[in-house]
Amino acid sequence: MAEKTVDMNDGGLLELISTRRSIRKYTGEAVPREKILRMLEAGRCAPSGKNNQPFRFLCVGADDPRMEKLAECTHYSRIVKSCSVMLGVFLDRASKYSEMKDYQAAGACLQNMWLAAHAQDLGAVWLGEIVNRPEDVCSVLGVDDSKYELMAFLAVGQPAEAGKCVRKPLEELMLEDF
Repeated sequence: MAEKTVDMNDGGLLELISTRRSIRKYTGEAVPREKILRMLEAGRCAPSGKNNQPFRFLCVGADDPRMEKLAECTHYSRIVKSCSVMLGVFLDRASKYSEMKDYQAAGACLQNMWLAAHAQDLGAVWLGEIVNRPEDVCSVLGVDDSKYELMAFLAVGQPAEAGKCVRKPLEELMLEDF
């Protein structure tokens, strides 16, 4: 597949946002390191309160022996076992200053990474359910949970299917018309 290009002047960014979907099935083909680094760079560029940049990343590849144990930490183990790489986003507790703003920054970071995946024709899905077992996840990965707080993982791979999603009309989401 050819990479999508984003031109903010012609609506390319808005198209990228509107066509992004959760992809849960992958071909098994490896994802080039350069594409993962682009995703991480996109995450690094996310806004954060006072520019504290509290996010920290951990990449776990399909051939990493920790992947099997990581899969046991979530109801979505089949997704973990089939992806090429799991990208973990943590918050550095020492860098945090406002819980709500830092959580929002982590969300922005994840969204940037997800859009970067889509822009490179990769499939990804946000595994938020894994945060229900943060101690287990940190133990499996060798991450000190007194220093880092688990936010989520993105499962990433070459897509084996197109994503599907029906969005509510904007009118249903508006609290009032303007």
